[in-house]
Amino acid sequence: MKQKRRHSMIRNFVHKSKQASCSSKGEFSLTVFNAKMNPRANIVLILTDDLDVSIGGMIPLVKTKKLIGDAGITFTNTFVASPLCCPSRASILTGKYPHNHHVVNNTLEGNCSSTAWQKTQEPETFPAFLQKQGTYQTFFAGKYLNEYGNKKAGGVEHVPPGWDHWFALERNSKYYNYTLSVNGRAQRHGQNYSEDYLTDVLANISIDFLENKSNRRPFFMMVSTPAPHSPWTAAPQYESSFPNTEAPRDPNFNIHGKDKHWLIRQAKTPMTNSSVEFLDNAYRKRWRTLLSVDDLVEKVVRKLEVRGELSNTYVIFTSDNGYHTGQFSLPVDKRQLYEFDIRVPLLVRGPNIKPNQTSPLLIANVDLGPTILDIAGYNVNETQMDGMSFLPIMTSKGNSSTWRSDILVEYEGEGSNTSDPACPLLGPGVSECFPDCVCEDSYNNTYACVRTVAQAANLQYCEFDDNEVFVEVYNLTADPFQLSNIAKSIDQEVLEKMNHRLMMLQSCSGQSCRTPGVYDSQFRFDPRLMFSSLVPHRTKRRQTLK
Repeated sequence: MKQKRRHSMIRNFVHKSKQASCSSKGEFSLTVFNAKMNPRANIVLILTDDLDVSIGGMIPLVKTKKLIGDAGITFTNTFVASPLCCPSRASILTGKYPHNHHVVNNTLEGNCSSTAWQKTQEPETFPAFLQKQGTYQTFFAGKYLNEYGNKKAGGVEHVPPGWDHWFALERNSKYYNYTLSVNGRAQRHGQNYSEDYLTDVLANISIDFLENKSNRRPFFMMVSTPAPHSPWTAAPQYESSFPNTEAPRDPNFNIHGKDKHWLIRQAKTPMTNSSVEFLDNAYRKRWRTLLSVDDLVEKVVRKLEVRGELSNTYVIFTSDNGYHTGQFSLPVDKRQLYEFDIRVPLLVRGPNIKPNQTSPLLIANVDLGPTILDIAGYNVNETQMDGMSFLPIMTSKGNSSTWRSDILVEYEGEGSNTSDPACPLLGPGVSECFPDCVCEDSYNNTYACVRTVAQAANLQYCEFDDNEVFVEVYNLTADPFQLSNIAKSIDQEVLEKMNHRLMMLQSCSGQSCRTPGVYDSQFRFDPRLMFSSLVPHRTKRRQTLK
C-alpha cells in the first residue's frame, strides 16, 4: 500500500502538465505521431556519481554500453572541469568553469547550493533556458548538488528554476533512509528495498514520467543516480556479485608518487595489507551498485522504445568525476589532477548519430549544457557558457580538424584549521585523512591544469598554489599512467606556452574559453604577454559570492 500511494503521488504530479488524459493505446499512437512530426528531439541525461573510466568503472555496465555506446558514439577523451561532485555538477548545469560559477567545494561556504548560487547561477543553467524557451517539459530525479535541501539555503522547499517536475535528493548520495523533494515537498524514505532503494526509485519515477507526461511537447529528462558513490550499498540481488574482483593493479597502483606535489608524496608505500584489502572491497562494492544503474538504463531505453520515442531521443550517459583506488598509494577518493580522477565516460545515442562510433576529440563537462541547448534549437552564443556544442561532431556535420585542443581543469583544496588528533605530525590544513594518516586533500591541494589532446600532443600541464609553486607536466602518449613528471626536462618554450595558455583559460569567460589553444594551427604565441621569467601563475583564492 505504501508504495502504491507514492507512485500515485508521482503520477498525479506528472499529470498536472498534461492537457488531457488518454488511453495507453491512444497515448502510444499520439507519441508515434509526435516522434515523426515534432522537429525537436527529446533529451535524456543520465548522470552517475564518482564513476571512473580509467580504472574499469564501465566494465559492469554491459547493458549501458550496448544500448547507448554501441547504438551511438563513445567519446574516449572526456574530462571534468573539477574532480569533485558539487563544482563538477555546477559546471554541467551552467556550462561554466569553476572560476566563473564560483562553486569551489561541496560545502555551503564553498557556494554549493548556497543562496548566492541560487541567486546568480541557477537562473543561468541550461534547464532554466529550456524552460524559458517554452518548448520543452523538464524533469529531474536524483542527486542535484551536495548541499541541496540545507535549511540555511531554502531547504527542500526550494525548487530551482528550469524544472517542471522535481524529485531531488536532500544532500549527498544515499541508497536508503533519505528524503526527496517532490516539487518542494519532503518525501521520506526508509530502508525497505522494494520501496526505498534509491537507484530503483529513480528508475520507477522516470518510467512514470515517460508514461504520464504530455505528448504535445518534447521533453528533457535528467536522472542522477547515487551510484557508485559511497556508502556503496548494493541492491540485495547484487550483494554477492564479483566475489573475486580486485582493484586494477596498473603500473601506478601502490607505488610512491615521486616528483609529485607533497600531498601525493606523503602517501605511505607500500600500503598495508589491511589498506589494500579495504580498497579491493570498496572496488567490488562500487561495481555492485552499478548493476542497478545498468538496470535503470535498460528500463528507460526500453520504455522509450515501447512508446515509439527512442528514435527521436538523445540519450546521454556520463559521470560527475572519476575515482581512484590505490593509485600512487592513495586509498579511495577523487580530488586529484590525474587521469583516473578527471577522465569520465561519455556515451550518446540519438537521431543522426551512427552506431558503433568512437571519437578521440577532447570533450569537457562544460560542453554538456551547450550541446543540450543546441539540440533544443537554442543559440548558445546568447548565453555566458564557456563550453562548446559537440552535436555537430556526433552527427558528422562538424569539422573535427577545427575542434579545440585544450580545456581547463581547476580545483581548490579543503583542509581543517586544526590538526587531526590521530595524525598530529601532519599539522593543520589537511582533510579526508585515513587511519594510517594518509590524507586525500589539503588547503594547498589547489591547482589548475591545461589538458591537451591534439594530433601533435597529448599533454597535461598543472600549477599548484602552494609554497613550492609546484608544477607537474605529463606526456600521456609516452606515459599514460603519469609516472614521470617531466616539468624539469621539457623544452622551456613549451613550458612558457603552456603557462601562457593556463593564464588565458583561468581568466576566460564565455566565447573566450573556446579560442584556439597552443596546439591549434590558428594559435599564435605572443611572448610579450609572458612574465619576464617563467614564474608559474599561482591560482588566486576565490571568494564565495556574497
